[in-house]
Amino acid sequence: MTTVVLATGNAHKVEEFRRFFRDRELPVELISMREAGFSGEIVEDSDSFEGNAFLKASAVASATGMLCIADDSGLEVDALNGAPGIHSARYAGGHGDDEANIRRLLEELREVPEEKRTARFVCAICAVKPGKDGECLTVRGTAEGKILWEKRGAGTFGYDPVFLYEPLGKTFAELDGNTKNKVSHRGRALELLLQERNFFLK
Repeated sequence: MTTVVLATGNAHKVEEFRRFFRDRELPVELISMREAGFSGEIVEDSDSFEGNAFLKASAVASATGMLCIADDSGLEVDALNGAPGIHSARYAGGHGDDEANIRRLLEELREVPEEKRTARFVCAICAVKPGKDGECLTVRGTAEGKILWEKRGAGTFGYDPVFLYEPLGKTFAELDGNTKNKVSHRGRALELLLQERNFFLK
């Protein structure tokens, strides 16, 4: 059994990743960076999702001496020239205030007509092995959709309640975990990552 550290403190994200690995029956035990003993701060100052994912994964891999996975994800809205983008988690100022972020987003799109409310979730995942010359693997997944005028669904994870996934006619907050994993940006990135299963097992 290979132990892999997930560089996040987000409990929702940890569970999504664990479910995905379990479903693929990989002999991998996924633990959070807190469980691995990492409590430091990571400066995410890259200008890309891929860059920030690498910064997180490499920092935790170096500190713990273990193979590490990190993701950086966010929402790109076409009418806002790709914003909030890499600033998605702190769009309203504070980090991780989902309600405030959604309020700001809907206010900025208040006069944007439905046909121009196109958007996509983006997820970049980076896996880094420890050591000076540690191997690195990076993938990207996206999910296209539209931003609604108001929230729908019980889920309150990020922008999920206002992101309409048109093929199913539901927001991400209205989808069960298994369905979301199949169609989400993170699910698609994970599919690409796990196509390289030997990276984790060798």
